Amino acid sequence: MPVKKDWVFLQPVLHHPASHCSLQEHIHYFLFFSVSLLALGLYTVNAIYGDTITMPCRLEVPDGLMFGKWKYEMPNGSPVFIAFRSSTKKNVQYDDVPDYKDRLSLSENYTLSIKNARISDEKRFVCMLVTEDDVSEEPTIVKVFKQPSQPEILHQADFLETEKLKMLGECVVRDSYPEGSVTWYKNGRVLQPVEEVVVINLRKVENRSTGLFTMMSSLQYMPTKEDANAKFTCIVTYYGPSGQKTIQSEPVVFDVHYPTEKVTIRVLSQSSTIKEGDNVTLKCSGNGNPPPQEFLFYIPGETEGIRSSDTYVMTDVRRNATGEYKCSLIDKSMMDATTITVHYLDLQLTPSGEVTKQIGEALPVSCTISSSRNATVFWIKDNTRMKTSPSFSSLQYQDAGNYICETTLQEVEGLKKRKTLKLIVEGKPQIKMTKKTNTNKMSKTIVCHVEGFPKPAVQWTVTGSGSLINKTEETKYVNGKFSSKIIIAPEENVTLTCIAENQLERTVTSLNVSAISIPEYDEPEDRNDDNSEKVNDQAKLIVGIVVGLLLVALVAGVVYWLYVKKSKTASKHVDKDLGNIEENKKLEENNHKSET
Repeated sequence: MPVKKDWVFLQPVLHHPASHCSLQEHIHYFLFFSVSLLALGLYTVNAIYGDTITMPCRLEVPDGLMFGKWKYEMPNGSPVFIAFRSSTKKNVQYDDVPDYKDRLSLSENYTLSIKNARISDEKRFVCMLVTEDDVSEEPTIVKVFKQPSQPEILHQADFLETEKLKMLGECVVRDSYPEGSVTWYKNGRVLQPVEEVVVINLRKVENRSTGLFTMMSSLQYMPTKEDANAKFTCIVTYYGPSGQKTIQSEPVVFDVHYPTEKVTIRVLSQSSTIKEGDNVTLKCSGNGNPPPQEFLFYIPGETEGIRSSDTYVMTDVRRNATGEYKCSLIDKSMMDATTITVHYLDLQLTPSGEVTKQIGEALPVSCTISSSRNATVFWIKDNTRMKTSPSFSSLQYQDAGNYICETTLQEVEGLKKRKTLKLIVEGKPQIKMTKKTNTNKMSKTIVCHVEGFPKPAVQWTVTGSGSLINKTEETKYVNGKFSSKIIIAPEENVTLTCIAENQLERTVTSLNVSAISIPEYDEPEDRNDDNSEKVNDQAKLIVGIVVGLLLVALVAGVVYWLYVKKSKTASKHVDKDLGNIEENKKLEENNHKSET
């Protein structure tokens, strides 16, 4: 590696008392010494530790040169000759100097090279050119530089504590020349010494064999809570051939311990609301470092705190768990509280389960709700949502079915209750028979309309012969009703019997049917509700007319009676006036007839 040669500001060649001074004092001394060198016109060669030092002889070769020599000067000024070269014989001789054995090389132009530069090579070397009449000398100053190793922070503290001054670590910088200075930084800012807060001690050790320096700077530090995650570094400032340079250590983060200043209690739950049957976990935490590991938990209804880790678990909570929960440090110095509401929902259906009633009976049904908040209630019958709640003042077959009363709390996820009522409406068989002649005039249709539950079994018989009629047609059984139909073409008058039987009763009804040659009055097989309503309206109209006629007749009778009574009184007066007994008899007879 070529040696850099320049006029630069240098530390003195010899060890000077300033080597133990501050960096600022060093700089002032370097400036003074460098200016002195410039004033003296001394040539300086800057060399890197371990490289080759090359020093040209800056004298012009004179005529009649006999030989050239190199020497260096001891601290006391005495010379030490190290190399000789003859200009005539061209031979080179090196003096027996142990420090420079096998390290020197002198070229034909009297340039001196020194291999493997050492700190001890920092000397004043002199090139001498000798003639018969004169000796010329030209001095050269050699300055050697060694870059230090990267700083390391050793003996690091396991942790720091607030309000305590503690050894943070030691910054070690090895093998530097000249010696450098060490500065501590926190988050990129210089740490200045502060009594009882920031204490910095610097030590320097020189290796006597190499002349290199090792710097050790210890830092005692009293942290604050804000120093958590702070990055500490140290930087060495040193001098090289081109001037001042720095090298930084790897950053180090320390765990800062500080006491708890606040306690917080939280409810850990998968949902934002809590319902009966849930598991609830209470977590208590302190903002200290390290955080507290044990706490006292205060449960509603308990006077003493329960000692536990940072969590307290309650399983299958009930509504009576609603209340204020607290936690504190073990010494009860700090406390926090939270309120837990356990939502509940109760449903009471009366009656419930399977209920059997008779047709026409009344059945009161109630669905009672008790909840922690307003609940929504609705009814379902046979998988269809009902518009209103069921009410049975007179049960009908169509009222039978599966009823569900269901309620939910909208704000509480998963809180829903339902109960069922299976309503069975029973009834004895009821029969109505109809007949009609078919349009083809070749047959007659006889229908047995049956109501009842459980579904009655139907049989047809012919009165007299007692024979069963097996060829029948049945309609679908809906709401406790169905029909059984037969088609016959009787050659003579017959009586048909329809028998309907279930577990409750056996009902028998007969119907006379004329021979096929005699037409029957047509009767509809089924009457729907609209027709029934029309018939009912017609019946009401007829009843109204009859009642009206009776009232008119009654009024007319009263009027007539009054008229007759008045006539009798008038007749008596005529008898007295005329004195005609015969005529009175006739009038009485007429009156009697009139009354009759």
